[in-house]
Amino acid sequence: MPDDAFDPAERREYEFRKADFDRVRALIRQRAGIHLAEHKQNMVYSRLSRRLRVHAMHSFTEYLDRIEHDVPFSQTETQEFVNALTTNLTSFFREAHHFDALAEFLRAGTGREPPKIWCAAASTGEEPYSIAMTMLESAAGRAPGKLLASDIDTGVLETAVRGVYRLDAVQRACGPTRPSRFFLRGTGANEGFVRVRPDLARLVEFAQVNLLATDWPLVRQFAGGAFDAVFCRNVMIYFDKSTQREIMARIAGVLRPGGLLFVGHSENFTDCRDTFVLRGKTVYQRL
Repeated sequence: MPDDAFDPAERREYEFRKADFDRVRALIRQRAGIHLAEHKQNMVYSRLSRRLRVHAMHSFTEYLDRIEHDVPFSQTETQEFVNALTTNLTSFFREAHHFDALAEFLRAGTGREPPKIWCAAASTGEEPYSIAMTMLESAAGRAPGKLLASDIDTGVLETAVRGVYRLDAVQRACGPTRPSRFFLRGTGANEGFVRVRPDLARLVEFAQVNLLATDWPLVRQFAGGAFDAVFCRNVMIYFDKSTQREIMARIAGVLRPGGLLFVGHSENFTDCRDTFVLRGKTVYQRL
């Protein structure tokens, strides 16, 4: 059963009242900007009950009280709380038309070299490594550029930094030539897995960034002025409209005029006409 399904007959280990769920919703919105829908109660229980077991706690009230009022506990556990409630669904070259558009954009030249790109929801690394592969393939003898890959979830970033994936998943998503060009095959105990090659890994710098933060000093420092392209896909759906507008304004502030913004297939920002214009399927250009 999916962890957001609801079975009223389920026997739960812990009592999970609506008041507990409302506190979780308020906390995750405050700490990460995520808007949890009412129907996510069972998903929240499933994921956070694991944290109660880790700390040998007896109730959600105890757990939430300590996050809110126990400063030493909160300093370490808040990140685990956010990690538990963050959804990470990704794959190599997901929404393939975006990488075709990026390749065309890079081959045409960004107006400055080398290009700088930001992947604002790196997850377990498949998306940023797909971007990096596209950068190398499009370089045509020029410096391929650099990629900042960020996420709020420290757990998925650790996986991304390792750069180890199942061989069958890479072969299925990356086509016939990319697996051998960009990955090293595992042997022995690592049979069936691959690791990204060093020349690909060197293009990517991973970092934790909370998009809800009012300023992104690390992002601005990396950009050295402004990015040529930003990937922020399937992220805004977790924020309410006002938060979306605030984040879009900040993205506009770190994306150069003429630069491209790639968003998710279900996201639409035509109401940001003063800063972005639609240039393709879920591809926007900074005015």
